[in-house]
Amino acid sequence: MNLRFRAAILGIALIVSSAANAADKIHVGKAIDDNWVYVPVDIAAEKGFYAKYGLDVEISQLSGGAKLQQALLAGSIDLGFGGAQAMALSVKGSPTIAVASFAGEPYNFSIVVAQDSPIKTIADLKGKGIGFATNGSLPDWLSQRFAIAQGWGKDGMKRVTTGGAQASNAAVQSHQLDSMMTTTELGLFLESKKQGRIIVGMQDYAKHLVTQAIFAHTPFVEAHPELVDRYLKAYFATIAWIKSHKDETSEIAARILHMDKAVMERTYDEELFMLPDDGSFDPAGVEMLRDSFVELGILDKKPTEDQILTKRFLPVKP
Repeated sequence: MNLRFRAAILGIALIVSSAANAADKIHVGKAIDDNWVYVPVDIAAEKGFYAKYGLDVEISQLSGGAKLQQALLAGSIDLGFGGAQAMALSVKGSPTIAVASFAGEPYNFSIVVAQDSPIKTIADLKGKGIGFATNGSLPDWLSQRFAIAQGWGKDGMKRVTTGGAQASNAAVQSHQLDSMMTTTELGLFLESKKQGRIIVGMQDYAKHLVTQAIFAHTPFVEAHPELVDRYLKAYFATIAWIKSHKDETSEIAARILHMDKAVMERTYDEELFMLPDDGSFDPAGVEMLRDSFVELGILDKKPTEDQILTKRFLPVKP
């Protein structure tokens, strides 16, 4: 065998080997970029969990839940991380389905006021204005549920849509708005800067609730179930790592969310309880979620479970 022929054989072997070992491409989207519970999507890439499961994951940052669902609908992303309220869209004919839960009861939402606000207690919030991004959203529903729990009725606080967290915070800081339903990490950040105070967290007002879900484009699930399965295994292997690596997780989160590490360490302690180990949907949380669709006027009647989620890949076993 001459040298040229040997080189050709070697080249072909390398090409075949490279093709066999090539990672499978998946496009993943995140609905928001300011929430700690979304950070594991990036940590999975940074710490090599996607590569371990033979995946080449392209992560896109979308500007809200509506944009995320539009991207899923168009097929421009295969999987999406977003608020569980969007599970109702599957009932309305959207070719999407929730394949896993990635955050439970809302430790990550709190009612926050300005540092110099006269509001000091829960009772002081009665009749006051509360801001959040959009109508029909999880913060909207939590605002209503909180007011009902206080005996004030769902309209016991004046709900105001602001378009986003930055707008809500600007209105609170300028005293155009009394309070806002926002992320706990933003509240902790404002406390660290002496610009705001957390009055109350929402975890006790929606126990077991499924707040965030991983969505899949239905045609992608049908065509590539093995890729969905491998992605979920990579993601929940990341969750297991996060639960034993507070310091490193906080360093990465501080960089991604542009916040101080000390704030991220406090957020870790507050919100770690939200992260399920295997993606399973808490049955009580799903029931509460189904009720919320009707309470918010998103659906006329409660959907069946199989209309809004699939347990095909659950529980995830990395």
